[in-house]
Amino acid sequence: MAETAQQPLTVFTALPANQKIGVMVVAAAFIALLIGAWMWSQSPDYRVLYGNVSDRDGGSIIAALQQMNVPYKFSEGGGAVMVPASRVHEARLKLAAQGLPKGGQVGFELMEGQKFGTSQFLEQINYQRALEGELARSIQVLSAVAAARVHLALTKPSPFLREQHKASASVLLNLHPGRSLDGQQVAAIVTLVATSVPELDAKSVTVVDQNGSLLSQNGNAPTPTLDPNQLKYVQEIEANLARRIESIVTPITGPGNVKATVTAAVDFSAVEQAEETYKPNPQPANSAIRSQQTSEAINGATGQAGGVPGALSNQPPGTASAPINAPAGAAPSVAGGAAAPGASSRRDATINYEVDKSIRHVKNQVGTIKRLSVAVVLNHLKQTDNEGKVTTQPLPKEELEKINNLVREAIGFDKDRGDSLNVVNSPFNAGEKEVLPEAPFWKSSSLWNTIMEIGKNLLIAGVLAYLVLGVLRPYLRNLMTPPAAAATELAAAGAGEGTVSIGSPAAQSAVAAYEQRLEAARQLAAADPKLVANVVRGWVSGGNE
Repeated sequence: MAETAQQPLTVFTALPANQKIGVMVVAAAFIALLIGAWMWSQSPDYRVLYGNVSDRDGGSIIAALQQMNVPYKFSEGGGAVMVPASRVHEARLKLAAQGLPKGGQVGFELMEGQKFGTSQFLEQINYQRALEGELARSIQVLSAVAAARVHLALTKPSPFLREQHKASASVLLNLHPGRSLDGQQVAAIVTLVATSVPELDAKSVTVVDQNGSLLSQNGNAPTPTLDPNQLKYVQEIEANLARRIESIVTPITGPGNVKATVTAAVDFSAVEQAEETYKPNPQPANSAIRSQQTSEAINGATGQAGGVPGALSNQPPGTASAPINAPAGAAPSVAGGAAAPGASSRRDATINYEVDKSIRHVKNQVGTIKRLSVAVVLNHLKQTDNEGKVTTQPLPKEELEKINNLVREAIGFDKDRGDSLNVVNSPFNAGEKEVLPEAPFWKSSSLWNTIMEIGKNLLIAGVLAYLVLGVLRPYLRNLMTPPAAAATELAAAGAGEGTVSIGSPAAQSAVAAYEQRLEAARQLAAADPKLVANVVRGWVSGGNE
């Protein structure tokens, strides 16, 4: 075995210099071919990292990928950056940590590059651009929004103007295909923008999608008759009542044997009532006195003398003309026109009582249920006999009555409110199950990926086999074959001594003798060129020179 391993080395050593160089070139080409085939088989599968990126973001992404030593390439259209499939998620996370891609929007990082000597107007413009960019980035976080742009119309306050123009904002949304925003999400965007800008009213924020449809409902847009939140509230009430019915009846009928539908009429009108009532004055015994005023005046004659001083006033009074015991209520008569003592008296009393007053403010609850309409369908009972045959029969009347009462209690049935309930027992029609045809195996994506991988490896192996067996091996064999004269001598030596191997001493001596004669011929040609020319001329003419 050692001699067999040394034979190629011996033959290579015995080759001329130009043949040795050829053998080394062929060996180097074979090694390069193997390395190229291995690298081709190990070439990664590139996947899209980001598509439709702007030029600025594309340059930043490429610079970051170069720093991370991540190979990349561009798609045919040049609109997407592609990296190996095994490093897509890792690259996205690392780029996101660096804030890439930015989506073409600049945020408050614009304020970091302020130059010395910047005017106040330019600072205000940069601040507005930064605020618009930050709001657009926040809106783009929503799953349904692909891109967003925000335009702010800010006013500069001035003490010299009596009426100031209010700030306003406009938001343009580019939604993903097949996505939409409901009213609550649009209201959230409006609130986000309004609360992020000082002195910005939510009514001054307008939201428009890429189709030009107005999404925000401000003061200029018509409001719908039913708010989406109200509609959602009604649906939740109906779904909750239906689940109650099915959950309480299912243990009796079995799963899948009851279906319930509820229709709720809900009153969303907001009514506020104020009532002021005055009651009649109560009895004095039970009354509350607020104020009381009493005045008394007595004006009558006395026994003292009065009048103008003189003789007449000093005379005694005359005889009374009226009887002493005069009837009650009779006006006394005094001689000489003078009133009798105690003849006049006056008494005034004023009492103010509190008046009863009741004020009541009543605000009706919004979203009260006005009426419920409930429909319940029950499946027939299934029974299996001893032979395994399944039969169905309607529920007994007593069972239906029990279920009817349970449903009434579950939904809070109110007859005065006008609720209606209908429970029906009927067999369910299961219908034929749709059998989806199985996709043929040749349509499986994993199968085609495996076939492509196997085909790729077979192609590489076939090309290598052709190059090695069809090109390199014959060429290497020709290089390793000795010249004709040496082969003739080897054959002659072998004829006399039997089979002679290439590595035997006889073959090596024959090759050495051939090399000596070849070297002698070269020296003779160098020493006497004319003699060599005459010999060659004789060979050509066929002479024996």
